[in-house]
Amino acid sequence: MKKVGIIGSGAVAKALAKGFVDQNYKVMVGSGDADKLSEIKRLLSVETGSFEEAAAFGDILVLCVKGSVAIKVFSGLSEQNVKGKIIIDTTNPIAETPPVNGVLQYFTKQNDSLAAQLQKAHPLAHIVKAFNSVGSGNMYKPAFTGGQPTMFICGDHLESNAEVMHILTLFGWDTQDMGTIESAGTIESLAILWCIRGFKDGQWNHALKLLI
Repeated sequence: MKKVGIIGSGAVAKALAKGFVDQNYKVMVGSGDADKLSEIKRLLSVETGSFEEAAAFGDILVLCVKGSVAIKVFSGLSEQNVKGKIIIDTTNPIAETPPVNGVLQYFTKQNDSLAAQLQKAHPLAHIVKAFNSVGSGNMYKPAFTGGQPTMFICGDHLESNAEVMHILTLFGWDTQDMGTIESAGTIESLAILWCIRGFKDGQWNHALKLLI
C-alpha cells in the first residue's frame, strides 16, 4: 500500500485526501494549523502531523498550500524527505491583488511558473503539475453531463508523470501529459480561464476538456 503525504490542510487537501483514502492509499495530512488537522482527523481516516512529518511519511507528496507560500513551505522541507519522490503540485501563483474583471492576477512572469520554481528549489524532487485547473469539489470522481473532463499535467520525469496519470485515472479523469516543466506556466494559466466563468457568471461547477 503506497503512502501519500499531503502538504496543506485546506479544501484541496481535504478533497484529495478523501480520494486517496477511498482508493486505499495510506494518507498523512501535514499542516501548521492544529484546528484544521483536528477537523480532518474527525472526517477522514488519515494520520496528521507537521509539514515535515507528512513529507517523511509519503512515498508520493501532494503540495496543497496557498501559492504565495508554496516556495517557502516546499523549500523548507529537508532534501532527504523529497529527493526522488513524486511531488504533485496543485498550486497556482495567485497574487494578493484582486482579480481584474474576473481575471486572476499572477505573481509569476510570462513563460515562468510556480511549478518550475518549486523544481529549482528541490532539483532532485520529481515535480508534476496537476489538479490546479478545477475546483476542489470536482477533483475526485468528477461527474459532468458533457462527459469525462481533462486534467493537464507536466513534469520532467516520465515515470513520475505516468504514475500521476494512473492516479488521475483512478480519480476519474482523462489525462493529457503536456511534456516537461516548461509547460507548467500554460497549465497554471488554465486556472485563470477556469475562474473567469465563476467570477463572471457565479458558476463554478465546470471543468476543461480536450477534444481530439
